[in-house]
Amino acid sequence: MSTTTRELVADVRRGLGSRPLRLPPKWLYDDAGSELFDAITRLEEYYPTEAERAVLAAHADEIADVCDAATLVELGSGTSDKTRLLLDAFTDAGRRHGPLRSFVPLDVAEATLADAAERIAARHPGLAVTPVVGDFTLDLGRLPRGEATGTRLVAFLGSTIGNLYAEERRAFLGALADVLEPGEWLLLGTDLVKPVERLVAAYDDSSGVTERFVLNTLRVLNRELDADFDLEAFAYAPLWDHRLQRMDLRLRSERPQRVTIPGADLVLDLGAGEEIQVEISTKFRLDGVAADLAEAGLEAVRTWTDAPGDFGVTLARRR
Repeated sequence: MSTTTRELVADVRRGLGSRPLRLPPKWLYDDAGSELFDAITRLEEYYPTEAERAVLAAHADEIADVCDAATLVELGSGTSDKTRLLLDAFTDAGRRHGPLRSFVPLDVAEATLADAAERIAARHPGLAVTPVVGDFTLDLGRLPRGEATGTRLVAFLGSTIGNLYAEERRAFLGALADVLEPGEWLLLGTDLVKPVERLVAAYDDSSGVTERFVLNTLRVLNRELDADFDLEAFAYAPLWDHRLQRMDLRLRSERPQRVTIPGADLVLDLGAGEEIQVEISTKFRLDGVAADLAEAGLEAVRTWTDAPGDFGVTLARRR
């Protein structure tokens, strides 16, 4: 059994072996899920991608000038689409401060990662591109470090940090701070609190792409663990949790059903209306982001937003 399969089995036993039912969002992002998410980012209703892109387009040169990074690391890189703005800026800044030497994208979707790495290597022929297949919550220790890398800038974009529960966010930021050397950098993208109507529309698009994306986690279990989830027996159920300031994406069982998951040695009995939580997307306020970073030993040096104030990007440095 591969390491990835062992992780999946452990997550399924933990998440579906007790109530409330939940699955970690990382299992949404196989290659098919990555393609669906890429399609989501192009939807009219889904504002975060273009809002973050606007921030990076306006401030990538400033980020490259402020940082003395020789290596750019991207966690949960996917297609690395927005990151190309940073790479282009570092290329220009290199003429003034010394070149960016390497780019290290990390993602769980191997084919998507390989394709993105190939494209970036072709665009930046002088850049060493070293993709790492892995989970950013587990594999920070696999990131290259030491004299060979020079100072690192870790980019964690797309408000992916919002997919982590509060205790997971604290643990992740603490683990990341432990990996970074004093003076190294984190560039963190966070989706900001805004009217509920816009948030719900962004996660329940009229064309149903997000629904197919969330259902993809059951396809992964069917394929990898020989489960027998009937996708037509589930409805997509997104909601806004006002108390925790987050979108909560769930799959609701439309009827009583029994699901067998042989690869995890698990039988799951679902009642009509029972839900499986598949992903959360917490929304942030900038002062709260700075406080979370400070608690982990990271100092927020500069923060930018897009013009409407929908999305924030924070540059922090390890103290």
